[in-house]
Amino acid sequence: RVVANTTLTQSEIYSEAIAIDSVAKSSMSIFNPNSLISAVNAGEVDTLDIHLLRNIAVAARIHALSGGAYDITVKPLTDAYGFARVSKTEHFDIDSLLQFVGFDKFRVVGNQIVKADSRVQLDLNSLAKGYTVDLLADRLEQMGCWDYIVEIGGEIRASGVNAKGSQWRIGVDSPIEGNQSPGTYQQTVIKISDKALATSGNYRRYYTDSEGNKVTHTIDPKSGRSVVSRLLSATVVAPRCVEADAMATMFMAMGDKAAVTLAEELKSEGIEVYFILANGEEYEIFSTLENM
Repeated sequence: RVVANTTLTQSEIYSEAIAIDSVAKSSMSIFNPNSLISAVNAGEVDTLDIHLLRNIAVAARIHALSGGAYDITVKPLTDAYGFARVSKTEHFDIDSLLQFVGFDKFRVVGNQIVKADSRVQLDLNSLAKGYTVDLLADRLEQMGCWDYIVEIGGEIRASGVNAKGSQWRIGVDSPIEGNQSPGTYQQTVIKISDKALATSGNYRRYYTDSEGNKVTHTIDPKSGRSVVSRLLSATVVAPRCVEADAMATMFMAMGDKAAVTLAEELKSEGIEVYFILANGEEYEIFSTLENM
């Protein structure tokens, strides 16, 4: 979705969006069996394109920043839990899968990936949408458009002002468990301009296992288990959407205490957050945002 104040026609914007979406899906989508990342994960090729190289570089920085809580090699686990494919595995050995999880299980040499084991797989779902938003936003600016908002699946980058001459207003949903209707229940509104925003939460993508435990799509790469903490929703405002996207997932993976500590440190680097935490039957808010 693109909203822009520009002399560009809707047809021109739509054509650019379709082209960039096609590039993203053919390169980074684990759900496209014919994508480059699917071929890399299957061990069919080891040469990476510019998009995979850029995403891996960002992921490496966020991995280090998080102390290992953010990791793009968790695909064997997200597969087993059923979040990266159609069905989950009812019974699996976590320790066996953890053998193939970790940034130390692969390296990039030039434009080639070298795996410690052929079963190591990458999952870029936590930043690929944000990266695609940046691709389209950068293209709009190359075409002379400076007042716009680009949104793909809740990942957003905005520049300039809206049609009313004001900053762009972005609603943040309340983390009501099972809420599948974006925009219906809003917790707050954040104003941004020349920045990107992304939100991650465990209130939509989850299920209850046979023992009654909540299993969320955020997986701890160290324990191999689903992350459940007081942190219900993490919204990140950053210069670029790929960073905001990855960091939102990173904070959810870290848990509430570590996330709050790191968020306070990142404020000086231009990274702002809006966290919604559980506090009994109520919500508790932690925010470093200056513009609400």
